[in-house]
Amino acid sequence: MKALGKFLSMTTAMLAIGGALVATATPASAAARNGVCEDGEFCYYYNSDNAGSVSDFTSSLGNYGTTQPDCYEFKGAGAGQGLCIKNEAASVWNRSDQTVVVYYNSNYAGASQSFAPGAKGNLNATLKNNNASHQFGGTATTSLSYGLYKASGGGISCPFDGYTSTPGRHEGIDFARSVGSDVHALISGTVTRITYGANGSGGLSTIAVYNASLDKTVIYLHTAPRSLSVGQSISKGQTIADEGWRGVSSSGGAHTHVEMRYGRQTAASVSVGDPVLNNPNPYSFWRSQGYSIA
Repeated sequence: MKALGKFLSMTTAMLAIGGALVATATPASAAARNGVCEDGEFCYYYNSDNAGSVSDFTSSLGNYGTTQPDCYEFKGAGAGQGLCIKNEAASVWNRSDQTVVVYYNSNYAGASQSFAPGAKGNLNATLKNNNASHQFGGTATTSLSYGLYKASGGGISCPFDGYTSTPGRHEGIDFARSVGSDVHALISGTVTRITYGANGSGGLSTIAVYNASLDKTVIYLHTAPRSLSVGQSISKGQTIADEGWRGVSSSGGAHTHVEMRYGRQTAASVSVGDPVLNNPNPYSFWRSQGYSIA
């Protein structure tokens, strides 16, 4: 019996030691959220330049919540501790081995910014204090309105085929920000038409840009074109116009109509008063070019 008791004691001791070894071998990436930015984690900081309280994650999250006690909060010591992180972060540190993308909207939508493994950085002007979700291994996108204006504050005023009080079928997407806002090319290509127009219902302006590799033409209406000419090469992101009301009855209706058409085109399809929809829904095309529809 003594021998059996001694054997059981030794077995118990060995199991205890083994358990301790297993416990110390747990990777840092499996650590609970504790407000410390550890290896394997993606971390938000309340202030710019990786200062203030920290909120740390080891996986994607599509919705942070907005009120305590159910939201994800800043847990580390410092400014911002205890606040919900949605729309409150200013900088990040990606200590994981995957690219992490921060999004403007919940559920991985809207404007975004990507951070490579190991990267530290401030959120850009669009996402600073406007962070709503993040995704490990995601692909960064830019909202179509941000791509058009390169500034926040714009948005869709009428979606594709979205007329509600105007007769006809809307052949493009209307965006509005403010009169005089810079308008940027959403794709590269060659100018096939430039009509400068004039403010008022009778002065429609047109910029048509054809991309041969995509075999698509993007047409911009109602803007005040910059100095452009037919045959000119346009790069993606280049400023091509100022938002205006050329072909619109009043300045209060100023907007930029963006229309995608198949092939090499020089004019937009007729929308007002035309019951036939000639263009395809462009949303999948814009997503293929790295844009989200917002």
